[in-house]
Amino acid sequence: MRLINSKRMVIGAILALSVATGAAAHHGWSWAEGEQTELRGTIEKVTMGGPHPTLDVATTADGIWLVELGNPRQTERSGFVEGSAKKGDPIVVLGNRSLKADEKRMKAVRITVADKRYDIYPERIQTN
Repeated sequence: MRLINSKRMVIGAILALSVATGAAAHHGWSWAEGEQTELRGTIEKVTMGGPHPTLDVATTADGIWLVELGNPRQTERSGFVEGSAKKGDPIVVLGNRSLKADEKRMKAVRITVADKRYDIYPERIQTN
């Protein structure tokens, strides 16, 4: 009996650790540069589902970028909801680029669509 309970505790600890590690890796900012940059382009696709709404943004300089927004509730609190943007809308994204130079991925702290500003992570914005 004691051996079975010990095995269960070890398995439970391993599962808890793997879930916690996966959540930290997914929700953290460690994959992104500390400095914020601006990306200008045109929206190609809007995906509002979880775990994070995303935008595909076409730029004239280097193609399509994946722009991650906050979790669905946080994105909604910024005012950006279903229908706030559509394919073809011009967009300016302020955010943190991926540390991988060849990865066209950015975590947005602010987006501006057709002169309407949405502060996704207002506490992280480094410039106004």
